[in-house]
Amino acid sequence: MAKKEKESIFTKDVVLVMAAAFFFMFSNMYCNPLINGYAKELGASSTFAGVIVGMMSIVAMFLRPIAGNLTDHFSKYQLSFIGGLLSFIGVLGYILTPNSGLLLVFRLINGLGYVLCTVCMTTWLSYLVPFSHVGEAMSFYGLMNALAMALAPAISIDLYRVIGYRLAIIISAVAALMVVVTIQFVGNRAQPKRSGQPTAAHWHIKIIQRDSIPVAAMIGLFAISYFATQADIVTYVEQRHLSIAVGAYFMIYAVVLLAIRLVLRNQFDTVRFGIWLIASLVANVFYLLMLAVMKSNWEMALAAAGMALGYGTIYSVCQSTAMMMAPANDRGLASATFFLGIDIGMTLGPIVGGVIDTLLPVEDFYLVMLVIVPLILLIYLANRKKLNGAVAHHQADLN
Repeated sequence: MAKKEKESIFTKDVVLVMAAAFFFMFSNMYCNPLINGYAKELGASSTFAGVIVGMMSIVAMFLRPIAGNLTDHFSKYQLSFIGGLLSFIGVLGYILTPNSGLLLVFRLINGLGYVLCTVCMTTWLSYLVPFSHVGEAMSFYGLMNALAMALAPAISIDLYRVIGYRLAIIISAVAALMVVVTIQFVGNRAQPKRSGQPTAAHWHIKIIQRDSIPVAAMIGLFAISYFATQADIVTYVEQRHLSIAVGAYFMIYAVVLLAIRLVLRNQFDTVRFGIWLIASLVANVFYLLMLAVMKSNWEMALAAAGMALGYGTIYSVCQSTAMMMAPANDRGLASATFFLGIDIGMTLGPIVGGVIDTLLPVEDFYLVMLVIVPLILLIYLANRKKLNGAVAHHQADLN
């Protein structure tokens, strides 16, 4: 019986969609560290370069609901194909653009592809596995993202210094093209189920999936400290004059996250949300405290491991819970709502970090971020029954 369940999860289609997700995330994470410097090389001011860098997050926040509605009305293959193609066009434009003005345009095109692919691929994957194994599937999907997020920036930062921005970005374009190629071999294209002819009701546009709002709010709060760390940890180490190999931080994070998701993959569908949340909050507090007192590579490594246990784990739990709580025909919108929380955290994290750095001593940078803990607990307590009920329903499906 166990063998049958394993085979039903890791089918050819599931592996291909996960591979496409890796290529897609690799393409985006590869370019992100380069865009600021590349924009300035093309003549952009520091302010305009910042606008270019942030364009993808801005596009994402506004277009997530539209992408979610589209995902619930059209084939997941069609939208992923369009998203992959837009990403490829956008990155190809980076290589060919003669100035920073056009770079902004191509960043916007890339952002459109980013929104479509992130929403569609997670929803597509939820259609390819038994509903009782969505949590496990989301865990492996998140693992592909984590590996891409760890490998891509390290490769791009080292490579552009040797061959320059334009030639280095070619690798990102190839990865985006591989998204388009890979999904051609997926058999189940996840066509939406409709009864009869489409009516006006089918096209009623919803901004967010209501049941998923608490999950999106919590992951958004978790994401603030994660993205503040991503944006500011190098500066934080410099300001504190620490002799630490900070470049290894996110690589350690990815390795620990890989181990966690391999060991706990079957528990994502059986353990209740509240248990995951408390464990993740404890890990989050631990990593923030480790960064606050950090003086050596050992404390840096412990902080990275704590962040993997905290943010890395709750990311997958929230992603699967958002889709478990939503009706089947709203899964695309639920995925979009989840990612909207991520987008808000991604936008607020660097901003909050900048405000803290401006107003308070650098030693308080991570201690102040502990304020997210009671806020997350309040949201959970207000929605505890529904959040734990989603996984309890899941357990019933497994039995």
